[in-house]
Amino acid sequence: MTVLLQKTAGQRLSGMARLRGLTAAVVASVALSGCGVVNHMIYKTTGDVMQGFSRNHTVPYLLESGDLAMGCAMSEATAPLLMSFGRVTDEPDQLAVMLYLSAGGCAEEQAREYELQGLAALRAMNADNAQDAMVRQKRAHATAAKRYFRGWQHHNTFYGEPGTGECPDFDDDLGEFIYLAGLLSGLQALNAEIQSTSFIGVPKNVGSVVARATSCLDNEKWWGAPMALRATVWAMIPGAQPEGENAFERLEIADKQGEEAGVRISHVFHAIAAINKGDDERLRDVIRSHAESLEETPSNEEWRFVDAMATQMIVAISDRLWVEHNGYRTPMGQLGTFWDDQAEAVETMDLDDLL
Repeated sequence: MTVLLQKTAGQRLSGMARLRGLTAAVVASVALSGCGVVNHMIYKTTGDVMQGFSRNHTVPYLLESGDLAMGCAMSEATAPLLMSFGRVTDEPDQLAVMLYLSAGGCAEEQAREYELQGLAALRAMNADNAQDAMVRQKRAHATAAKRYFRGWQHHNTFYGEPGTGECPDFDDDLGEFIYLAGLLSGLQALNAEIQSTSFIGVPKNVGSVVARATSCLDNEKWWGAPMALRATVWAMIPGAQPEGENAFERLEIADKQGEEAGVRISHVFHAIAAINKGDDERLRDVIRSHAESLEETPSNEEWRFVDAMATQMIVAISDRLWVEHNGYRTPMGQLGTFWDDQAEAVETMDLDDLL
């Protein structure tokens, strides 16, 4: 009897131990699950705050800055962090347009550096170095194309498919500017893909889509850039120019608007169109106009970054011309001048004044 009671008591104790163990497991599971929920809420809140702050403060602050190198470093460093919040909250599609446009510009700047190295190597008759620089240039263009294309995809997700005849409702001027930036990102994606000689997957009709979508933007408000972008597409794509229009006349008008506003991005589009047509004299005129305008009109304080970006690209185009002909870049303080301008100045100098 005693043995039986002891056995029964042992079974009860064992059952109670199992119950306590099960209860502890359930409590731990609920606690851990609760921690997961709390963590998710914290992450989501942090993501929403970060996205809102970046959109409302970081981007405007950057646009007022003329430090392109710092903007480049910021976009490359923070894009993975900010985009990762899309795992716990809404995808930051609008912010992504700016991040990937800027990051694409970083890669494109590297491609331009490699191009100059290749040109210098060709002048030095160093075929191996020239070939290596060309390969690195194409790789950098491929990286740029991927980044620009991601910006274009996020643009379309946020604003809707562009070029359909329907324009999005813009919340504010920054939202409208980011729309313009997204269109530029799409066009740059196609251009970079072509220069990379690789397949990235950029639709070949991006140019015509961008041209139509620029009609959603006020041309005068945005320094002539929408019309300049549209006219550049007309100049580059055969048959794209509407009857009765003249792409280069439109570009000249846009240039004046940009110069007056202190945001000279239209000069870049004009230069690209001139290069595409092989019009070296027009290209030189655009570079001269840009240099003269910089002396006459300061950058728009609100959009200083955009103007600085335009100047950087104009300098890059000028550098390529100088390296091709002289083996070195545009001399400091001489943007808007050319090697043969100096030659003419020497030939017409009155030597009597030196005696």
